[in-house]
Amino acid sequence: MKTLLLISCIVAAASGVISAPTTALAEQFVLFDVTFTYTKEDADNSKPSKSHYYVKGDKLNPNRPKDWTTPIDYRNGTVHIRLEVLEKPPGGAPTTWTLCYIPNKGQKNGYGCTGTGIYREKGVYERDVPMTSFWENDSIIWSEGIKQTDLVIKDDSGGGGHAHKRTDHEKFFPTKVRLTMVQVSAGAKYEAIEVSK
Repeated sequence: MKTLLLISCIVAAASGVISAPTTALAEQFVLFDVTFTYTKEDADNSKPSKSHYYVKGDKLNPNRPKDWTTPIDYRNGTVHIRLEVLEKPPGGAPTTWTLCYIPNKGQKNGYGCTGTGIYREKGVYERDVPMTSFWENDSIIWSEGIKQTDLVIKDDSGGGGHAHKRTDHEKFFPTKVRLTMVQVSAGAKYEAIEVSK
């Protein structure tokens, strides 16, 4: 497994005339960093759901917190999503990956998802998403932690646009991507980190 980094940075602030420093701890950690090739055959045969790539076991950071609410609040922070599209069929078909958090314990729908945004070509795409803004984020009991992340390749038609269903699937497969998700604590800003290849 690629090296997963758990890093922290100290942010100092001063208030008043007497420069009395106060210290706040801001933290971030890599939830996962995976590079994989994904084919139409992979999409057709992934179980239990098609067009899914499952990030679990040793692909997920074993040092991720068991509780995402305390002592460090990741639940109300942000996730930095970095997608590096290494290979993609020509034609510029709009493509996206839905990124679903699968909790140890859920409620209502039982899981929640964010995404990479739409892309058409090879390249690097990055975005920061508030953890309280994505689909069904409140269906996860964050104090119980996350057991896996499901990555779902889709077109730009919405929730049910799984790429394996397309009649022109050759515009989506095969593809090779590197996907990294970095969790950033509440009130903190993502700090770029070096993750080994």
